[in-house]
Order: sequence, then C-alpha cells, then structure tokens
Amino acid sequence: MEALGSSVQKLVISGYYGFNNSGDEAVLKSILLALEEEGERQGVRIEPIVLSVNPPLTEKLYGVRAVHRMRFAEVRQAVRESDGLISGGGSLLQDATGLKSIPYYLAIVKIAQWYGKPTFIYSQGIGPVNRRAFYPLIRHVFSRASYISVRDDESRDLLRQIGVAPDGIGVVPDPVMAMPLPQAAESPRPEAAGAPATDRPVIGVSVRFWNKDRSDLDRLVQGLAAAAAERAVRFHFLPFHLPSDEAASVYVMERLRTAAAGSDIELSLYGGSEDPQAMLAEVSRCDLLIGMRLHSLIYAAGQAVPVMGITYDPKIDHFMNRLGMKSAATTERMDPQAFAQEAVSLIDGKADWVRAKSDLIRQLKADAVKPAQQIVSFYVK
Repeated sequence: MEALGSSVQKLVISGYYGFNNSGDEAVLKSILLALEEEGERQGVRIEPIVLSVNPPLTEKLYGVRAVHRMRFAEVRQAVRESDGLISGGGSLLQDATGLKSIPYYLAIVKIAQWYGKPTFIYSQGIGPVNRRAFYPLIRHVFSRASYISVRDDESRDLLRQIGVAPDGIGVVPDPVMAMPLPQAAESPRPEAAGAPATDRPVIGVSVRFWNKDRSDLDRLVQGLAAAAAERAVRFHFLPFHLPSDEAASVYVMERLRTAAAGSDIELSLYGGSEDPQAMLAEVSRCDLLIGMRLHSLIYAAGQAVPVMGITYDPKIDHFMNRLGMKSAATTERMDPQAFAQEAVSLIDGKADWVRAKSDLIRQLKADAVKPAQQIVSFYVK
C-alpha cells in the first residue's frame, strides 16, 4: 500500500453498482470522472476499487478494478490494501425498500474504520429512516468519517436529528449534475427504429412500477393523453432500470395508444445502454423530461432540459426544490388537465425556462465536484 501523501492512492468505492440501473451507474461514472480530474489537477493519481454486484461488467465499463460487494473476504482484502473508502453517492441509507440497505452500507464503512482507513461520505441522500433503531448505528459510523457530504438540506437535517454534528456536513448536488456528455454525439433527435425523422417536440418519459394496482401509471396515461390533445408530440420512453422500467414503459405505451387514439402522437422506446453517458445523450435531445426516476430529472436538468417530476419518494421533491420547482404529480394524485397544461407550457416556454435556470444549473454543476476536490486534497495535505 502506498504511504499517505504519495502520488498514488487506492480508494474503495461502495454504492449500488452493477445492478443495471442507469442512475446509479451515472453516480459511479461521475465520481470516477471527478476523482480523475481532481487528481490530475492536484497531482494525485487515484486508483479506484469498486464494490459491485457484477465486477466483470463494472471493470469493462469503467476500466477499473472491481470486487464483488457480497464477498466479504474480498471486500476486507480490498479495504486493507486501500488508502481509504468512499461511500456513495445515491440513496444508500434508507429503509423504505427494506431493512438490509442501512446495515450493509454502514458495515462496509465500519470495516474501513476498523482498519484505520479514512472514510468519506460522498453526496448521499439520507433517508427515509423510519426505524429509530438505526439512529445510533448511523451516528456511530458517520461521527468517525473524515468527510461527509449529502445531496440536499433534508438529508443534512435528518443527520442532525440523528445526532451527527452539523458543522461537519456539507450539502452538495448529486454528482451526476456534473457528468459530461460523451464525446461522440449520435443523432440529433431520438428516433424509433425505422421511424422517419420529425421536428415535433420530443417529451422524454421515465417511468417505473410503484403502485401495485398500477393506478399511478394509469393516471399518467391520462395526463400524457391530455398533453397530446394539445400538441403534436413524440413521447420517447427512457428505461433507467432494466428490465423493469422497460416493462413499465411498454405498459404506459400500450394504454396511451388507446387513450390518445384521436391525437397526433408518435411513440418510441429507447433500447437502453450499459453506458450512462449514452442515456445522458438521449435525454439531452428531449425538449421536456417527465420523470419518476430521480436521475432522469438530474440528467435532464444538467443538460438544460425542462423537467416535470412525479413523486414516489421525497427525494424527487427535494431535487425539484433545488431547481425552485414543485413536482407536477405524485403516485397518489394527478390532475390530468393541469399536468398537460404544465407540459405544454414548458414545451412552449423552453427558452425562457433555460434562461431562468441557467445560472442555477451552472452553480449546481460546479458544486457537484466539491466532494472529489475535498477527498483528493485530503491526500495532499
């Protein structure tokens, strides 16, 4: 292992990686790019070791070393030979989707602390934490971290409530805000296979299954149909988590064909890509993005594409708040006509929206790389 302060530092990166989720893969790629750029700027070469559920895929996509996140002997060995550990980003510490996430991610950080390694919390979204039994565990691990950053004020406030010292918590945007487009652009507009090019507005749609009775998606169909009655548009469906989001997209598309039968619409479905920057390029070609997936909204905002959020989790509201906006609907409530009017207004007023948000987006992009700056600087002190 290289000594602290040397020109090469090995950092283990823990997160929700290797699961075919474009948003989480974008988090990883954004962190890797930011660490590489900051390392070059500050004279430190970072050698990442990523904990992944699919190490061969992670190594192929990013050209880094990866070990299986559930093979703890390999995880311990990677941590032992490292110079530190990064936890994040993403929504790692939450118990809304189950009871295993919080213990797992805290355990990974604690292993590094047992070995005396510096640990860094990288732009995490904290919560919801509904079970107060987790509070002392989070407080114990986070209080021993060398650096803590969270992606919104609400996460900082929850950590304060848990008992983590507030003066040690930085609030920064999600790292994906700073992810650049790939160098090679594809077509200027998203086109369905075999479909002719069109100049009509393109509305990107990112959906997921949430309500068991699909009532949320059925309401969305009505909102999209109402928008199509106002404007000739293309709805371009963007599955962020394969294969489930593709199935959710097909569900909406099939019903939308019937609900909007009298309207002039086109429907297309993006085939997906393992590379998050390819999805970013696809989003950048849209005129509006309607999203249930958080990172679909972050992708769009980072590329100055107007957004409409559909809330299934408070993190959607938190991000929309950062943009000075409110979610257009929730998975429990939607007014189809109001939804359609907001969509039409954003399409027609896209230039105004971009002008109004440009300074804010520029600042969010700059702030998104602050964790990388802080972590790299730790090794040149």
